[in-house]
Amino acid sequence: MIPFLDLKKLNSRYEAAFQQKMKTFLDKGWYVLGDEVGEFENQFASYCGTKYCVGVGNGLDALVLIFKAYIALGKLQKGDEIIVPANTFIASVLAILQADLVPVLVEPNEVTYNIEPNLISEKITPKTKGILAVHLYGQLADMELLNAIAKENDLLVIEDAAQAHGAILNKERAGNLANAAAFSFYPGKNFGALGDGGAITTNDNELAEVLFSLRNYGSKVKYENDYIGVNSRLDEIQAAFLNVKLPHLDADNEKRRAIAKRYMTEVKNEKISLPVWDLSKNHVFHLFVIRTKERALLQQYLFDNGIQTVIHYPIPPHKQKALKDWNQLSLPVTEKIYEEVLSLPISPVITMGEVDFIITILNSF
Repeated sequence: MIPFLDLKKLNSRYEAAFQQKMKTFLDKGWYVLGDEVGEFENQFASYCGTKYCVGVGNGLDALVLIFKAYIALGKLQKGDEIIVPANTFIASVLAILQADLVPVLVEPNEVTYNIEPNLISEKITPKTKGILAVHLYGQLADMELLNAIAKENDLLVIEDAAQAHGAILNKERAGNLANAAAFSFYPGKNFGALGDGGAITTNDNELAEVLFSLRNYGSKVKYENDYIGVNSRLDEIQAAFLNVKLPHLDADNEKRRAIAKRYMTEVKNEKISLPVWDLSKNHVFHLFVIRTKERALLQQYLFDNGIQTVIHYPIPPHKQKALKDWNQLSLPVTEKIYEEVLSLPISPVITMGEVDFIITILNSF
């Protein structure tokens, strides 16, 4: 079986360096917010081109804390509306709700799968205060147009960059394309830890100061609490592992793009729709997502031939039981996408022989 993602193989490349980091970690005896977190925050901020990086517990916390920091600064108020793509992973929506804000769902562009900017204006009301731009599957949202809309309407723009580590637009990386950005280092990401982890990047001094406090019980000075904060600190050992992996991120993304190019040029089956790659946006292919009206048949056919696939995602947010008040919403583009998408294996450790086989099986479907 060709696995969808072989995490053991992916991380075995760094085993010796991980073991050295673990030894150093144990020798130091400093387990929370130590040198490794500080080094990671400096290095990842530099990588993204931002002034600040705030390491947090996971990608969802990163989003929630951005919204809560803006509330603390008076730039958002509870009940304000945040525009968000309807076809995102539910974490994007949960973050807005957990900050006591109101998600406003906007349909995606059916070609790029990212939010359709031309539909945003009709959703803007006096309560609209921000846009959450999700770089779905690793391709950047149309940040130039989104930022222009935001500027015209005095809105904040926040990147959900959980799937877009290293993606570039006009020489600027994801994480440096809006007011602030949230990253996840969940193990399956292009840049994954060996457990949960997340970060926020920004150039906003005020925002960063609040974020550094909010992640640590709302405290800048021990036992003095300026905000109603949380405990969401990037784990020291996960930061150490991420410090090992960061120098390899760009090369890994290049391997993903090489595999994507092969899929896009060599898969020739009229039953299968391939993604569209906007070359100006430096897609990092966290996922390679095809579409077919015969998804169940294709997924079973691939499995029977030893190829594991995953559906990202089987149920849209507005159809989830947790969001039952939205279950009657009609979002036909989103619903169509969710019925047809299928993610193929793609990673820096998949072999070209395996890619050959996957292409052959797809073409024979």
